[in-house]
Amino acid sequence: MLEQIDQQAQRLMWEVRQQTLQLMTKKFNVAEKTSARDLVTTVDKQNEKMIDERLKTIDPACRIVSEEGFGDQVDDLKGHVWIVDPIDGTMNFVMQKRNFAIMMGLYVDGQPTLGYIMDVVEGTLYHGGKGMGVFANQQRLHTPENKSLADSLMVMNGYLTMNNVHGLQKAARKARGLRMYGSAGIEMIYVLTGCLGAYVSHLHPWDLAAGRVLAEELGLVVKSIDDDHLNVLSSNLVLVATKQAGQDLLTIAE
Repeated sequence: MLEQIDQQAQRLMWEVRQQTLQLMTKKFNVAEKTSARDLVTTVDKQNEKMIDERLKTIDPACRIVSEEGFGDQVDDLKGHVWIVDPIDGTMNFVMQKRNFAIMMGLYVDGQPTLGYIMDVVEGTLYHGGKGMGVFANQQRLHTPENKSLADSLMVMNGYLTMNNVHGLQKAARKARGLRMYGSAGIEMIYVLTGCLGAYVSHLHPWDLAAGRVLAEELGLVVKSIDDDHLNVLSSNLVLVATKQAGQDLLTIAE
């Protein structure tokens, strides 16, 4: 059953990519949610409606958590729960027309099971699941080299960096270099492929769900910094890293 769901979910991701590319060529509306830095577009909403409707066909008994609110009211992870981000990095989508992703993650009775991150502009789907491996399109990925923080680039969002949350500026100084991309999906991809050794950000469920599945399948560390328990239905300050870089960073974090 999961294999069939996986194949259909992959096809859905390619179809949503095609819709996104088409909508990018037309005029679309942009609105603020909580601030001028927190945007939503009509493309986010159209993508989410398409994904949610199709998931109900692919996996009829599922429940859906989706960023723009077209999903279900979900307060537990019993059964099949999909967590959807129709455009991750909406600011980049609006301002740059690149460096954004589409993400879906399936949790079965609370267990990270299937994950999908589509780099829309590059046309690469990162996908896989528990016991299945992780792939970039059809190329299998291997666990990144277990580099230390000092030998790695790391990514951390601007708020954490500027406000020195948990003393993380010290970790940034210890790393070989600091980067910021403005999309959890793109940043997750760079950790999965070994371009980054560590990623720290405050993540909502739809930011974390897909990347967690793929990162854990590759043997990477996925851990909440500000809580002992990582709850995918709530917001967390999350570390995704190689084992060594993660250990180095957690030793520094206050």
